[in-house]
Amino acid sequence: MSDLEIDPDEALCEPSPRPGPITELYPAREVPLGGVRGVYVERTLPQRDLPTVGAWCFLDRFGSAAATEAGASPDILPHPHIGLQTVTWPLDGRIRHRDSVGSDVEIAPGQLNLMTSGRGIAHSEFGVPGAESGHGLQLWIALPGTATGVDPHFEQHRELPSYAVPGLRATVLIGTLGGVTSPAKAYTPIVGADIVIDPDTEVLLPLDRAFEHAVLVIEGTVTVEGTELTAGPLLYLGADRTELRLRSTDGAHFALVGGEPFAEELVMWWNFVGRSHEEIVDARQAWEARDTSRFPLVVGHTPDERIPAPPLPPLRLKPRKRATGGTHL
Repeated sequence: MSDLEIDPDEALCEPSPRPGPITELYPAREVPLGGVRGVYVERTLPQRDLPTVGAWCFLDRFGSAAATEAGASPDILPHPHIGLQTVTWPLDGRIRHRDSVGSDVEIAPGQLNLMTSGRGIAHSEFGVPGAESGHGLQLWIALPGTATGVDPHFEQHRELPSYAVPGLRATVLIGTLGGVTSPAKAYTPIVGADIVIDPDTEVLLPLDRAFEHAVLVIEGTVTVEGTELTAGPLLYLGADRTELRLRSTDGAHFALVGGEPFAEELVMWWNFVGRSHEEIVDARQAWEARDTSRFPLVVGHTPDERIPAPPLPPLRLKPRKRATGGTHL
């Protein structure tokens, strides 16, 4: 999934402060993306007052019950990215990924697609004919300035390591959790994990104190540091935590994201993550000019099979200050 809104918000995301341990609840919002059949997602990052959690700058849940009622399953024509990594984690169904570095793969639940855009990449995502509708998470990781010029590349991981204790199992998608490290390439200190907690379980999950963290429930109910959390909103936990107290009566499935507070300003617009208004303008112009030196054709697609960039806002991108703007619990 990608940010294919017709009129995407503009944002300059200021460096993240070190917020200390807090609990803030940020609601999901339903976002129409368009595409071939009309796609809706539930988005919890970015928020107006919380643009990033570590380097995580984008979190969509696609194909959920609410999104399925609002629109069809994802079929997304070729579109561009710069300055980020896309993390695709399906929960059911299968998705076909094709991109401008020659990848053409299907992804199924339990497998991870990680696409690093560097200076520029384009890709498409389609449901697989005959497979059930896809449901899953797609997230973006902002690349640090030292990595924005890396060659674009794609990796798929079909076997990921797990951190497990009685009553809890965490699949480590990227980064490190509890001493378990994913093979997925990371360019910044980060963690992303898919976690299942069994019914009638209370457990402490180890965390990196230097990271800020957030939790998104996919199914069930879990109490996180005394806050009961159900599917939908994002619970932001701040930093300076060495462990997370979790408790569930009926069991739950949730995602944990975290990382060192991001130290660089980010300008995020449409499918681009940059450092300035000019960088965004340059990427948009290259895509609209069909500059194949920057955005080569996506394998299996004709030059006309593409999503055009929306018009830029009439003003320069303006700062969006980070604040504690969620519901304090």
